[in-house]
Amino acid sequence: MYGCPVVPLGLSAQAFAYRKRNHTLPLPRSLRADHSLPARKHTLPERFRQTLQALDFRRQLQRLMARSTIEISEKAGVRYLHFSSAWIQGAMRIQRPNALELPYTREMMAGLLLRAPPWPRQALLIGLGAGSLAKFIYHRLPATRITVVEIDPQVEMIARLHFKLPDDPLRLRVVIADGAEYMLQGDSHHDYILVDGFDRDARAGVLDTLPFYQACRARLSENGLLAVNLLGREHAFEASAERIQRAFDGRAMIFPSCDSGNTIAFAAAGEHVDASHDELIHRANQCLQETGLNLLPTVARLQQEHYLANDRLRF
Repeated sequence: MYGCPVVPLGLSAQAFAYRKRNHTLPLPRSLRADHSLPARKHTLPERFRQTLQALDFRRQLQRLMARSTIEISEKAGVRYLHFSSAWIQGAMRIQRPNALELPYTREMMAGLLLRAPPWPRQALLIGLGAGSLAKFIYHRLPATRITVVEIDPQVEMIARLHFKLPDDPLRLRVVIADGAEYMLQGDSHHDYILVDGFDRDARAGVLDTLPFYQACRARLSENGLLAVNLLGREHAFEASAERIQRAFDGRAMIFPSCDSGNTIAFAAAGEHVDASHDELIHRANQCLQETGLNLLPTVARLQQEHYLANDRLRF
């Protein structure tokens, strides 16, 4: 189950409304009492097997939901996604559904400062959550094709029903799979890989291992970048950063923490990142004008924290 916890929030009564309304699937049409028999007649054993299969599927789905409850709450015009806890895994401002509501999601798009447009052409997201990053890229970067890998099919369903995830498989493809296995077994290449995968207890697990980061590097294009959300790893933050540095031969940078306390790591595979302060400001202004995303505070933090050696950002 993927998504990023941010800050605890008390759940409202609306947190349970979704389960009440949507967690019971209807029977197949062929099994409804008010539906006439299909044209092709079935033998009794065949229809009996179909009934058992349908009932077994529903029992398995109910057991899965009991183990992995997804909850939704709303407060002050913002809808939140939770995975069996008070930790926020995603958010959407109802009046601006395609904007990046949480500060860390805006920081994860700081790769737009590090490469000149038009970039990226291909984006890969490990973890869907409420679909904030996928929706932003889909609506604000129309030339980008997006693949999202999400381990829990319920998360995709909720993102479509309650967080307005677009249904456009030609540009936005959702793959239900384990993110680590997908990276280790595949061979496609991407310009931007964004890793934001956590379980309900804010653990990244195998998504924070050296082989996984090495697989990410192998799947990046020549001008590709990796962005990793390191929240939830405070007790082993330095070890996580060291693994990323090792996987990319030192060509990585941990950006200063954003307003929410999240820390985002960036790494480059082929082409080095080398941008002057003026270029960063220019790209931030261009991004603000074209997408509505304000990355000027990120540039200011980089300068204030002395990340710009000789007025340039390099790694």
